[in-house]
Amino acid sequence: MVSRICDSTWNEQIRLTSYFKSTRSRKLPLNIVPVDIDLSGHRKSYEKRTLLESEVSENPMQQFRIWYHDAEESGGVEEANAVTLSTLGIDGYPKGRVVLLKRYTHEGFIFFTNYLSEKGRAITTDPRVCLSFFWPTLERQVIIKGIAEKIAENLSDGYFESRPEGSKLSAVVSEQSSVIASREELERKLKGLEQKYEGQEIPRPKHWGGFLVRPQEIEFWQGRPDRLHDRLRYQLQPNFDWKLERLAP
Repeated sequence: MVSRICDSTWNEQIRLTSYFKSTRSRKLPLNIVPVDIDLSGHRKSYEKRTLLESEVSENPMQQFRIWYHDAEESGGVEEANAVTLSTLGIDGYPKGRVVLLKRYTHEGFIFFTNYLSEKGRAITTDPRVCLSFFWPTLERQVIIKGIAEKIAENLSDGYFESRPEGSKLSAVVSEQSSVIASREELERKLKGLEQKYEGQEIPRPKHWGGFLVRPQEIEFWQGRPDRLHDRLRYQLQPNFDWKLERLAP
């Protein structure tokens, strides 16, 4: 039953909800908890800005710079560089998680992670990824499809050296995405590393570093009233020019 809930269509979910309602008076298996929360009334009208072809840059990286600056200066976005990274997992499932963008250049977008983590291994297996920024106070999204590649080791070294000591130790002690026995075990290992590196420089683990996402497609989304949103998509062409198109909302 649980697997059917995960894979069901909307109609199947409605059927299951009816099933749960009909069985409230009966004792259900411990692994099934009836949930029925209606969110259909949650609605917001987006009315702050427009997005017109005549107002955007010919280059999407320049347009991203403008929007990112707006997000940082708006005062309403706590972490403008928080971005959802989606990968195609080794298990065949797509997976998204939030990472922090640390740099962007004309080449693309850079973030750092453990290369042996679930996302690191997924990228190594299939470098096609998606980055998705959402800045709700500006009613804006940016969705980036691209190809990820490891950055040069000296660049990873440089960023690692700039991190606080605690963050360096965390990168060393954590076998990211692996199963651990307890929080206490992790903290014991951390305490041992603190003693080991007391007064010494903490070296960057070879399995930790940066990825550069080279964009192939960048979509800028601006919320508009009545769900008639503005969507402008840039696609990289074989001659390395960018093709700009408007998408239906």
